[in-house]
Amino acid sequence: MADRFSVGDKIRLKKQHPCGSSQWEILRVGADFRLKCLGCMHQVMVPRKLVEKNLREIVKADQGAEDGYGH
Repeated sequence: MADRFSVGDKIRLKKQHPCGSSQWEILRVGADFRLKCLGCMHQVMVPRKLVEKNLREIVKADQGAEDGYGH
């Protein structure tokens, strides 16, 4: 089975980070994910199961500029 997550993808989660943003960039993929909040640039390690449960939307890395994500 192909993995649907890859480094550089932008994702939107159900719950917001305390800074108010719900958009994250994937920095590491594995049993745990390293995510960077696109609101305040804080980085967190999150179990894969939690990311998959709370996922709303995935924007692939090559689509980021077209969909309004990015800096």
